[in-house]
Amino acid sequence: MRPQARVVCSLFFLLRVLAEPVENSDFSLAGDYLLGGLFTLHANVKGIVHLNLLQVPKCKEYEVKALGYTFMQAMRFAVQEINNRSGLLPGVQLGYEMVDVCYTSNNVQPVLFFLAGKDYLLPIQEDYSHYLPRVMAVIGPDHSESAVIMANFLSLILLPQITYSAFSSKLRNKQSFPSLLRTVPGADHQVEAMVQLMLHFHWNWIIVLVSSDDYGRDNGHLLSERLVGQDICIAFQEALPTPQPNQEVTRQERERLEAIVDKLQQSSARVVVLFSPDLALRNFFHEVLRRNISGIVWIASESWAADLVLHSLTELRRTGTFLGITTQSVPIPGFGEFHALHAQAGPRTSNGSATCNQECDTCLDTPQSLYTLLRYSSQRGAYNVYAAIYAVAHALHSLLGCSQTGCPKRVVYPWQLLQEIKKVNFTLLGHRIHFDQYGDLPVPLEVVQWQWDLSQNPFESIATYYPKQQQLECVRNVSWHTPNGMAPVSMCSKDCQPGQRKKAMGVHSCCFECLDCLPGTFLNKTADEFDCQPCPSNEWSHRGDASCFKRQLVFLEWHEASTIAVVMLAILGFLSTLAILVIVWRHFQTPMVRSAGGPMCFLMLVPLLVAYLMVPTYIGLPTVPTCFCRQTFFTLCFTICISCIAVRSFQIVCVFKLASRLPRAYAYWVRWHGPYVFVASMTALKVAIVSSSLLSTTTSPTTLTDPDDPKVMILSCNPYYLKGLLVNTSLDLLLSVAGFSFAYMGKELPTNYNEAKFITFCMTFYFSSSVSLCTFMSVYRGVLVTILDLLVTVLNLMGISLGYFGPKCYMILFFPERNTPAYFSSMIQGYTMGRD
Repeated sequence: MRPQARVVCSLFFLLRVLAEPVENSDFSLAGDYLLGGLFTLHANVKGIVHLNLLQVPKCKEYEVKALGYTFMQAMRFAVQEINNRSGLLPGVQLGYEMVDVCYTSNNVQPVLFFLAGKDYLLPIQEDYSHYLPRVMAVIGPDHSESAVIMANFLSLILLPQITYSAFSSKLRNKQSFPSLLRTVPGADHQVEAMVQLMLHFHWNWIIVLVSSDDYGRDNGHLLSERLVGQDICIAFQEALPTPQPNQEVTRQERERLEAIVDKLQQSSARVVVLFSPDLALRNFFHEVLRRNISGIVWIASESWAADLVLHSLTELRRTGTFLGITTQSVPIPGFGEFHALHAQAGPRTSNGSATCNQECDTCLDTPQSLYTLLRYSSQRGAYNVYAAIYAVAHALHSLLGCSQTGCPKRVVYPWQLLQEIKKVNFTLLGHRIHFDQYGDLPVPLEVVQWQWDLSQNPFESIATYYPKQQQLECVRNVSWHTPNGMAPVSMCSKDCQPGQRKKAMGVHSCCFECLDCLPGTFLNKTADEFDCQPCPSNEWSHRGDASCFKRQLVFLEWHEASTIAVVMLAILGFLSTLAILVIVWRHFQTPMVRSAGGPMCFLMLVPLLVAYLMVPTYIGLPTVPTCFCRQTFFTLCFTICISCIAVRSFQIVCVFKLASRLPRAYAYWVRWHGPYVFVASMTALKVAIVSSSLLSTTTSPTTLTDPDDPKVMILSCNPYYLKGLLVNTSLDLLLSVAGFSFAYMGKELPTNYNEAKFITFCMTFYFSSSVSLCTFMSVYRGVLVTILDLLVTVLNLMGISLGYFGPKCYMILFFPERNTPAYFSSMIQGYTMGRD
């Protein structure tokens, strides 16, 4: 088996690819300046480039990483363009040294070489303020781990380092890496672009695979932190095994890869996020292809999002859709032709090249496939290198105080150049070049889709992410590699329908079952997707509703048949009572009226008329005045009537039975107008009861839910109507019982004075109707309560007016001979003789 280039070329080598020899440039260690370039030039394409390799052992073939080669050519192009310009660094020729870091295996030697002086020695000094290293700035490397290793060395003497492709979040720490800057945004923006991409396509069930190095671990942790509080869950996260230097797969690595692919195959997640360098992915994707996995959406980090070597595995198209986050492709005028010219020129063997001192037994010509790859990758990422070179050039121009015609010759120290680089602010090809407080250049990122059509760009842009706005925009159509051409669904559970809450299943919030919200509740997704919120008191909802609706307000309306019937009954009662009042007034001096109570009849009939007039307050939209009338006037009027009947029954019993037994008490009762005092006392007591009831509740209309139909709200005057009714009628019930008792005691009195059966009828009807109403209200709270309450009220009023006064008016009108003093005297004599 032939050795791999990663082993063969693991030693340090130096590139001198100058348009003219370094010795003829304007900058050497005594006053000339060199730029150090760090690139990775490994790939699976056989060939050799124009390299000046120093101290490299004999190699049979060399593999070139196309993207690294593009970065190298971008640096050459930028240096040559600046050297040919008259307005930037006039009279100054830039030179450069280029080194292949071989991924991470060749990190320390290049940085020590750059830091060394002209004599290849790096002295140990207490103060490096006036130390002149071999180069004045370092561009690269592209890998985050290599950048971290070199930044630890370069920061010791504040030698400017501008990396063009290292996204690690560690590099934002200016305490640890004060001399490092980047022409790319930080890793947090890459992760943010991924998250917004997943949210755009409604993917909330993903797999995360990371490399077993700091790059993979850091980015995986960064993604996990970003997903906290988001509706995206990680099904599982695994670390890919680190490949061997010779790319051979050991038994342990094979078992590990098989276990990871097994989990991937068994998982319902269809989106896989991969944070890994390209080297660690080759064996993984070979295992994926061997398992014939398909339908996956692969989201690539910037480290391999535009990797042409992995893209050359055309069988990967069978595994699904490849999307990647990479830096924006900015066309550089003239660079395409420059790149194509050098790519087609091909390598020269050690026998025919003045710049190749590598001893190669077999140095092959560049194949046509290398040219094709380089043509496609000519612009991707080259602008980042191009911008880094121009940032150094503008800083040097400012530091030297150059004019339009020339620059003064003077010594420049690295730390001085670093300060100027941090302050650069210029426009390059339409983009602003200015480093932020973390040393990053917030250039846009692109979401690219891998295409395998030879007539298309292999990395077609489908969206753009802007770091300053932290917004993913312009998401274009994606060619999904699915049977139906539709976007794959990657959800542990499908979204619930409106009005359904989520019930978590397991530890992942993305795995749930959907349950309908119960009636009277709704789901506010912005507040909580796992609990339904109750509707406000004046609103309601059906089962599974996403919002509440206003309840229908119900009250006793005039146009209802039941209302019309009760009102007609009340009118009849009012007119009959008014007629009774007229009859009593016209026959006031007759014995029949005198035996019914005389002046007290008016005290009973007038409150009855007022009570009838309160009936309209029960109908229509309740207001504060109508509620006040309901709770005060009617109950007071009724109490006056009941107390009059009770005292009238008591007085008749006193005249015929107690006057002879307790003459003195009866005398006091007559002298001090006992009946009126009693009525006034009962009225005052009732006023006190009503006042306390009003103070403990309210006269403002309130709403009550209809127990039969929750969509209906009953507009009522008192939320505690039953309690209020019991309190207000308690005194009336006691008076009715007293009136009934006294009337029963007088059942043997003369017929003209025997009112037991009339009072008994009135009081029994009132007592039974009131108890029935309270019983009904205790078990039912619908709108029927209002109409029933009104009906009972009207019937009680009619019971008193017609039941008590009706028979007397009948006797007055139809039996006038019985309404004479002689007739009443005869009845009393008959009663007295009967007792004797």
